[in-house]
Amino acid sequence: MNADHSIKSSIHIASRITEAILARQLAPGTRLGEQQLCELFGVSRTLIREALTRLVTRGIVTVVARRGWFVIEPSANDAREAFEARRIIELGLLRNTNTVSPTAIARLHEHLRREQAAIDGHDAGARCYLLGDFHVCLCECLGNTLLSETLRDLTARTTLTAMLHQSSEQAEDSCVEHVEIVAALASGDLRQAETLMLHHLQHVESGLRRSAISDPLDSLRTALAPVASAPTLIRTTQPAAYNATPTTPPTFGESP
Repeated sequence: MNADHSIKSSIHIASRITEAILARQLAPGTRLGEQQLCELFGVSRTLIREALTRLVTRGIVTVVARRGWFVIEPSANDAREAFEARRIIELGLLRNTNTVSPTAIARLHEHLRREQAAIDGHDAGARCYLLGDFHVCLCECLGNTLLSETLRDLTARTTLTAMLHQSSEQAEDSCVEHVEIVAALASGDLRQAETLMLHHLQHVESGLRRSAISDPLDSLRTALAPVASAPTLIRTTQPAAYNATPTTPPTFGESP
């Protein structure tokens, strides 16, 4: 009984952390302190370690000796592999599906309604979570719960790669593409749904890549931008007895 309770609790904690990543509420490299998690969830340190170990196994968290547990920071190659794995799973599922039940279509339409509501309401956390969870929901609707768990982890990894790079306009585009995929499924055109899914995943991946490399100095550029209210930085200082005609001090970008 205790063992079963322990397993359920650690699964619940791991799921909560994964959901926070999908909602972009936990950034890449975030330290997951054991004591803080114990206090938040009201459980023992042993249970927290079980949950974090599960996430290490799933490739979402990493542990560093004498430093602790951290949300992973995927490299460009990690992102490429994650998107490649997602294409294999999602396109393969669609290719091997013959029909989609009306119940599944209704569930997907409800998911799309929630996506659009989150976008219209400017709820960034819900928007990010639902856009990623659409793919997990679709996998479940196609009848493969086992692969849906794998897909959730892969989506979490691509979400970490995309952190702070997806704009609201890109989110709107993703929602529109989800609507087109579901429309193809509802009409029974699974081959068209597969084609649309391929284009959608390629679109998301290429969009994130462009955003990430568009200006690698953006954060530093913003930090070092001139402060409008600051006094002139370069002044000509002369001794008090110096009687030469004063000149206008040069400013940055002008010849002295």
